[in-house]
Amino acid sequence: MQQKEPRRSNRERSNATRSSILNAARALFVSRGYADTATPDIVAAAGLTRGALYHHFEDKKALFRAVIEREALDVAATIEQLAGAPLAPREALLAGAAAYFDAMAMPGRVRLLLLDGPAVLGVTEMAALDAAHGGRTLEEGLAAAMAPHRLEEKTVKAMAFLLSAAFDRAALEIDAGAARTDYAYAIDRLIDRLITP
Repeated sequence: MQQKEPRRSNRERSNATRSSILNAARALFVSRGYADTATPDIVAAAGLTRGALYHHFEDKKALFRAVIEREALDVAATIEQLAGAPLAPREALLAGAAAYFDAMAMPGRVRLLLLDGPAVLGVTEMAALDAAHGGRTLEEGLAAAMAPHRLEEKTVKAMAFLLSAAFDRAALEIDAGAARTDYAYAIDRLIDRLITP
């Protein structure tokens, strides 16, 4: 006698549908790019209807934003998991940098977060996403590593922004085939220069 699967709630079905759409969209955005991905292709890949897509997302750009936000959350979670142990401030920054490179090694992530994301959503929206998912942590880490020397908050914020840009540029180079060890070493030296008075 076959056992029936437990009936899923509307919320569970809705979450499963949303997840299917996001997964299909991510795969197509990575393989084709945003411009060459059409919503009919996304719903076909997800095995759903256009109605299901538009029930969850206003339009293709809103869907893309949700994919980007999920990627940013995954990067932040990886950094938190790999660099979240109680470490001295300098070691925490270095561990965070290594964790960032690990997170960005996920196939397609560099394209989504560093190329197509800024092109589609704009630099301002991408900066807001970054701030919501870990940008503040980098600022706090820099401030802690520079202690007892105190800089104005706006200076630390600018330094974190520039360091984040260096991480991103390194991730682009590594994704294009450059040796990660070279960029990891350079980032470590850059961090040491920033935090040493």
